[in-house]
Parts: sequence; structure tokens; C-alpha cells
Amino acid sequence: MNVLIACEYSGTVREAFISKGHNAVSCDLLPTEMIGPHFQMDVLSLINHPEYNDVDKWDMLVAFPPCTHLAVSGARYFAEKRADGRQQEGIDFFMSIVNCGTPKICIENPVGIMSTQYRKPDQIIQPWQFGHGETKATCLWLKGVPVLHPSNIVTGRENRIHKMPPSPTRAKDRAKTYQGIADAMANQWG
Repeated sequence: MNVLIACEYSGTVREAFISKGHNAVSCDLLPTEMIGPHFQMDVLSLINHPEYNDVDKWDMLVAFPPCTHLAVSGARYFAEKRADGRQQEGIDFFMSIVNCGTPKICIENPVGIMSTQYRKPDQIIQPWQFGHGETKATCLWLKGVPVLHPSNIVTGRENRIHKMPPSPTRAKDRAKTYQGIADAMANQWG
């Protein structure tokens, strides 16, 4: 199966699908942190590129669009982000992925405005359901794939992501997909 992992710099989900024998490639504006097939570019440019815009090119798209202007964690800035257009840009990008034509799609984002701007997510998962003793409510909007079933429920409910101190890499560290969730995606959807 040809799998495009959109807005992923870490390579975690890409490598989980590759380990299951799939042709997976990641795409992000940032360079990949893990050596492997990666396009460093805007994913919409890749999807719309003449060489790759054939609907049959990608069997599945797993996308992690930026949540900076969409997540409720930044609700206190919503008025400013609406006024200057940043929030609408985030909504438009999210919806471009929804409407890209790929038959199987998963879009991941934290709890945010897409539940009202688009529709409620198909499910909300937690890292502790997939082997990580932490909390981080994560919404999944699905098309053509079933909901993820917990693969390794563990004790512990630490809110490590929320408690991360300020740092130059904080946004990247908060955005990285947990290995257990990546493995569950590859095992259950691949």
C-alpha cells in the first residue's frame, strides 16, 4: 500500500508503516529527523504535483496538520487569530486534506475548533491506551479506515505534554506521535 504521512518530520508513523512492508513516505516543511523517504515541502504542493496527483497514487493519507490556530489550548488567542486570518488558514489547510480524494484518510489533531467547523471526530484516543502512561486527548477524523482499538492499556495518567517547560523545541516535542500509536496505526490499518 502507498501511504503518505503528511505534516510529519519525525518519521515515527512513516517507519511504522514501512516496518509492515508498505511504501510509506513522509512530507513536512521541516527535514525529517529519522533517515527515510521524505519530501521536504508543503504537502498540498505534493498532492497537487502532476507526478503525484493521480488519485490512485496514495492508498492512504495519515495527516497531522498544524494545530497552532485550531486547538482549544490556544483559545485565549482565537479572536486575534480570527481577525488576522491565521485561524481560517488552519481551517482551510485541514479541509484541503479532508477533500484531497485519497480513499483512506486519518487526520489527527487535538481537541479544537474542527469539531464545530467540520464535524465531530470519529474517536478520541489517549497515549495510555497504546503503551504510554500519559494523557493527551487526540482526535481522529477517519475516512475509509476503522477506529483504532487500544493495543496496550497501561496505568499512569501523567500529563507530561501539558507540563513541558518552555524551550526552543517545545512545539516539536509536543507534536511528536507516540510510538505505540504509530504502531497501532500501521498494525490495524496496514
